[in-house]
Amino acid sequence: MAKTSQEAKSKVKPKFSTRKINRCFKCGRRHGYMRVFGLCRICFRELANKGEIPGIKKSSW
Repeated sequence: MAKTSQEAKSKVKPKFSTRKINRCFKCGRRHGYMRVFGLCRICFRELANKGEIPGIKKSSW
């Protein structure tokens, strides 16, 4: 979990657009971020396994 100060800092509009930090809206993690869902890989996997993300299901073959 990210510190609340880091989360607040990432929400402020940066001086340059390349400094924007994408963070998971659920836990605040910045690495392993998926833009399409706005989640990190860990939270994505948890929600997908619970079936809370529409259109996503666990693959098996």
